[in-house]
Formats: sequence, C-alpha cells, structure tokens
Amino acid sequence: MIAADTSAWVDYSKGVESSCSKHLEAAIFDGSLTMPAPVLFEILSAPGLTKEAEKSILELPRLEITTGFWDRAGRLRRAILKIGLKARSMDCLIAQNCIDHGIGLIASDRDFRHYLKFGLKIV
Repeated sequence: MIAADTSAWVDYSKGVESSCSKHLEAAIFDGSLTMPAPVLFEILSAPGLTKEAEKSILELPRLEITTGFWDRAGRLRRAILKIGLKARSMDCLIAQNCIDHGIGLIASDRDFRHYLKFGLKIV
C-alpha cells in the first residue's frame, strides 16, 4: 500500500507531468493507493471538486486514525519545531498517519523530508 499527499493529487488533477503524479496514477490503477484521513479532509474541502471525483475518492481504502494518534502527532510536530524546522500542522497529521501504518507517501512538498528521520517513507 502507498498514500499520496494533497500536493500529488493537485499535480495529478491538473495533468502536471511529475514523478508524483505518475506514481499516484500507477497506485490508483494497480489498487495500492490508500487515503490518509487528513488528505481526505483536504481534498473533500476543495471547492472545485466534482461529484464524480468525490465518489471515486470516497471509494479508496483509508488509513484510519489509531489510538494515541493525536498525542504522537503533537509530539512529532514539537520534535521537528524544536530543531528549527518547518512543521505545518496538516503535514504533521499526514506524516503521522502514514508513520502509524508504515505506509510510504507520494509527495512533492519538500517539507515532508523533515519527517524522514522520524519514520516517514517518501516515494
């Protein structure tokens, strides 16, 4: 299984030829894609989301929030901020959701590299 950040979904939906959009497309077609809960929230919030796209996205398997998630996510963000690195709240939630499930993340957002030493796998 593999997950994709919102940045990869944006590239894919706009038809941008990037390694992220290619990885995402491959994961969609081979059935290995799973949806982190925070990414689902971001995508469903998009004003331009069509009903057809929403239906397809809601059919994807999801990475559920596990017990202790919020505590781990808060500690993860604190650890990154303590060493002076950028740690947006939503990125932290996405990273923690993937770390909890041992799932790699397709992402073009370079800020996710800060989470590598905490267990995130970036594709």
